[in-house]
Amino acid sequence: MARIDVTMPQMGESIAEGTLSKWLKKVGDEVKRDEPIFEISTDKVDAEIPSPTAGTLAEILVPEGKTVAVQTLVARIETEKGAMVAAAAPAATAPVAAAASAGVAASTAAVATPAASTPASTAAAQRNGNGSAPPSDSFEGRLRSKSSPLVRKMAAEHGVDITGLNGSGVAGRVTKRDLLDHLASGPVPTAAASMHAPGGAAEFHGPVPEPWTGDRVEPMSKMRALISDHMVASRRTSAHVTSFMEMDFTRIAKIRASKRREFETATGEKLSYMPFIIKATVDAIKQYPIMNSSVAGTNVIYRRPVNIGIAVALDWGLLVPVIRNADDLSLTGLTRALNDLANRARSKKLSPQEVQDGTFTITNPGVFGSLMGTPIINQPQVAIMGVGAIEKRPKVISGADGEDTIAIRTCAYFSISFDHRVIDGAVADQFLAQVKRNIESFPENGVI
Repeated sequence: MARIDVTMPQMGESIAEGTLSKWLKKVGDEVKRDEPIFEISTDKVDAEIPSPTAGTLAEILVPEGKTVAVQTLVARIETEKGAMVAAAAPAATAPVAAAASAGVAASTAAVATPAASTPASTAAAQRNGNGSAPPSDSFEGRLRSKSSPLVRKMAAEHGVDITGLNGSGVAGRVTKRDLLDHLASGPVPTAAASMHAPGGAAEFHGPVPEPWTGDRVEPMSKMRALISDHMVASRRTSAHVTSFMEMDFTRIAKIRASKRREFETATGEKLSYMPFIIKATVDAIKQYPIMNSSVAGTNVIYRRPVNIGIAVALDWGLLVPVIRNADDLSLTGLTRALNDLANRARSKKLSPQEVQDGTFTITNPGVFGSLMGTPIINQPQVAIMGVGAIEKRPKVISGADGEDTIAIRTCAYFSISFDHRVIDGAVADQFLAQVKRNIESFPENGVI
């Protein structure tokens, strides 16, 4: 018999820790190779982690809810001698991030390594007592410099070198709380100096609420705390403004009804309204590239690829998987990519790379009946479009003879929340008007 180590996988280049949110197996359970054995949450994605080998779960070393560094030993699996060869050899030769970028789902990232030589334990042993910054080429130094993208962006905007800060995260990694505390301690008082919520970014300007008799108190999940942080940080970063327009989907509704059966037979995919919306949006972005940009201090970065993030509501939170290079895809390609990402988001099979590098986000609260909303920008993007409920409404239209008449039209309200630091209201409205024209004149031959 042999015991195989199971470690906390690194779910992306910039991720230094993860929370073991749930054990799917208990000690003594038989496990198959690639069968999910636990779930993790990181600041990028939730994922199920599979067993690197077949055998029996012999030890659980990290309890549910605990956050540990990547490569920390979390469990051991007892297996027949030699059963580990097929699983351990590939893991020893290829980084997890490389596997994920090659299209492997996040759940394939578990690796088998000796516990005594994990980088996390080595880094912990090397930390000095005075909290001084480690060498930049050390493992600890690399972790410090690879704080989350949000932290690096905030640091750049405030001219802060994070490698010079004493981080409270794993191996001295600088967290949002560390950066906010540093900024708050400067000569200019900031809102960050106020009392913080557990996530680190939400601010309270009054007494902290206390539970009353009969109340139920539940801690935020890892994902909910991260969403809280990101939303508050986005509000603090961007000057939010929102505009609205009504879109007439009558033409697309007719095209979809007439082409649906042919499309689904040819592609095997369900045809919803969203691929039409994505296509219309991508074509409008080509005419208004500022909508596909990011702000870096006093510079504007115009992104070359158009990577569309689609907000997916889950039972346990919200994820925004990204359709990369959406401007290169046909309606069929967009449909396939959309359906695949949404399905894998709900089954926790997304890799970290699939929720990164979005350049423009679309959220669709209309599926729940909402008519309109003012969504918060997904940093470091500069705009997010909200799609309201698509429904039939009575509308006044002009006939060929110039006479007005009441007709039934399929319509929806769209919103565009934009960063007024770099996008003026006129430009945002012109962009949304172009989306409207693209939807209302969608070519019938553009479906298949």
